[in-house]
Amino acid sequence: MFVLAQVAMTGPTFALLLTIFVLSIYLGVEIITKVPPTLHTPLMSGSNAISGITIVGALVLAQPGAGFWPNALAFLAIVFATANVVGGYAVTHRMLKMFKKKG
Repeated sequence: MFVLAQVAMTGPTFALLLTIFVLSIYLGVEIITKVPPTLHTPLMSGSNAISGITIVGALVLAQPGAGFWPNALAFLAIVFATANVVGGYAVTHRMLKMFKKKG
């Protein structure tokens, strides 16, 4: 909350971040609605792997002198992004296993 309050205090930065957020929502909805259902699983597993970027960002955010809230948010980001990456690889492994020949 403190970080969001700091961002809200600076006008142009908040407008830029809000624009990026709205455009990313629009892009996500367009991608999901345009992709055929058979490609949802590979798309989902690939996007889960991109959560590695979140892990790197959280590691950069978590510094010894950063304070409680940045470190707490970084910890939560690392936990959720790691679960997302591991889940993405598990789904991809299961999906690839379905295409292997039995016998």
